[in-house]
Amino acid sequence: MNHASHDPLEPGARASLRARLRSGPAGRAIARLDLRIYRGVRSTAQEPQIGVVRVYSKCGEHAALWLALGAGGSLLDEPRRGRWGRALGVVFLTYMLNTAVKGVFQRKRPVLEDLPALIATPTKLSFPSAHASSSFAAARAYSGLLPATPLYVAAAAMALSRVYLGVHYPSDIAAGAVLGTVCGSAVR
Repeated sequence: MNHASHDPLEPGARASLRARLRSGPAGRAIARLDLRIYRGVRSTAQEPQIGVVRVYSKCGEHAALWLALGAGGSLLDEPRRGRWGRALGVVFLTYMLNTAVKGVFQRKRPVLEDLPALIATPTKLSFPSAHASSSFAAARAYSGLLPATPLYVAAAAMALSRVYLGVHYPSDIAAGAVLGTVCGSAVR
């Protein structure tokens, strides 16, 4: 199957996609679906939404939004300070664990000439998404302290913003969401 016109251009991203395409029938199916969904979502990006999504996504860098929320809860909710502290700790540890897992997998971010990334990233590694893992860890851990629905909506929006902005494959987001949910469950 020739993907030449749709393959990522950056050598690391191309090698990552090729490795997944060689990884057997299931790996090929996931890689093709990943690229198809990525293209579908990323191609919908247009101004002025790009600016809004970019700002929101930047709030998730290094789990900043979620760490700030936990710190604020710890400071302002004295009766539940201990619960907030444990939840905040889980969000921080999830972010650190995600960083370690990225180092193991070393999957390169998508780089497509016809759909360039719309935001800068701190690393070239994409699997799993730190935005997704920290967001879903926070949604799970903080949902005992705040209403769950808005937390999960915010987490999903944060995670999807990364595909929309062209810096993650959907499978990066899915893996991050699973990792975050599992880690966030540690304090539930």
